[in-house]
Amino acid sequence: MESTAHEEIDGEQAPPMAPLTHLREPPTTKRGARTRAALVKAARKVFERDGYLDTRLTDITKEAQCAAGSFYTYFANKEEVLAAVLLEAQEDMMHPGMARVEGTDDPHAVLEASNRAYLEAYKRNAKLMGLLEQVAQVEPEFREFRRRRADAFIRRNARGIADLQARGVADREIDPMMASRALSGMVSVMAYNAFVLGERQEGAPVDFEELVSTVTRLWANALRFPDHR
Repeated sequence: MESTAHEEIDGEQAPPMAPLTHLREPPTTKRGARTRAALVKAARKVFERDGYLDTRLTDITKEAQCAAGSFYTYFANKEEVLAAVLLEAQEDMMHPGMARVEGTDDPHAVLEASNRAYLEAYKRNAKLMGLLEQVAQVEPEFREFRRRRADAFIRRNARGIADLQARGVADREIDPMMASRALSGMVSVMAYNAFVLGERQEGAPVDFEELVSTVTRLWANALRFPDHR
């Protein structure tokens, strides 16, 4: 999306995927909007193909089939167009996380659905997620936004764990925040290994359903759900 939509976490606005300070006001003409959209689309393709460090602005304008000078009408540098790419992808990266579980809900089913949605979104955007990891290593501002965004979802999952503890579903002796950091990190790393690095199991790509089942079982076992103790 180019984005006016806002992601929310338990009613709170989630941090964006990139610094908004890197974005200019959108163009006011239809032609300008089309050119900018073409540049953002081309930038994502080139970033994912060549990586952030090796991408040249001329590669982006060539892919967008526009004059090199047109780029600077909409973006000052590579950081700005990357911010636009990440924010456009933000809607597709939304996922429910470990949301609050109502009294009539099956907590294991909610957990499985949350993990499935996260892994599906990660798989759809695997190249972009790999790019974000690369950029976070070399651009401090993007690294800070990545950290803030991850922390927001960890806090949300911690609230979900605390709700389960209050209902007697999850182990009350564990710290919700520490558990959330450990378990959320596990799923994130497994997703990165499977979809970005292309990790293989016995010579074959990791089976998606087995991945969902495994991370869900590990969550349930770690939290000591009644049927998983």
